Amino acid sequence: MERILILGSPGAGKSTLAKELSARSGLPVVHLDAHYWKPGWVATEPEAWRRDVEALAAQSRWIIDGNYSGTMDQRLMRADAVVLLDLPRWRCMYRIVLRRFLYRRKTRPDMGAGCPEKLDLEFVRWVWRYPQRSRGRTLTKLEALKREKTIVILRTPRQVETWLNQTTWAQGGYTGR
Repeated sequence: MERILILGSPGAGKSTLAKELSARSGLPVVHLDAHYWKPGWVATEPEAWRRDVEALAAQSRWIIDGNYSGTMDQRLMRADAVVLLDLPRWRCMYRIVLRRFLYRRKTRPDMGAGCPEKLDLEFVRWVWRYPQRSRGRTLTKLEALKREKTIVILRTPRQVETWLNQTTWAQGGYTGR
């Protein structure tokens, strides 16, 4: 497996898992947030974003973390495996508040330059509404792909750690489930 897509709510741990998977497998990480957000939290124009994602997904080896539902199908088509971090809403909310304090006035390593960590009401609502807004559609897409792709759904930090430790990692990807 040389292309792994990581999905889930903000605060679920996508970027953290991507970094750990990269360290274990040698696959390069692509943090979609770092490509989408320009300095000052300016979003990439939709057509340019589709082209960017198409180019990123066309690469032969990657771990991509991020949702961006408008371009999810492009990444799902290219992925060998998909990991959905389906953690409880309360845990994601706790983590977004925590990282706000950890990265106060700083830009996280997985974000675009010039985008210091922020926590505003709009983002809190976005995270709070993720289960109703996005979770069901994502699960439906993954269900449709389960015969052709490796699909891994992890619901707790313990499941994430167990999966990481039980998976056989080799340079260039993983060889087990």
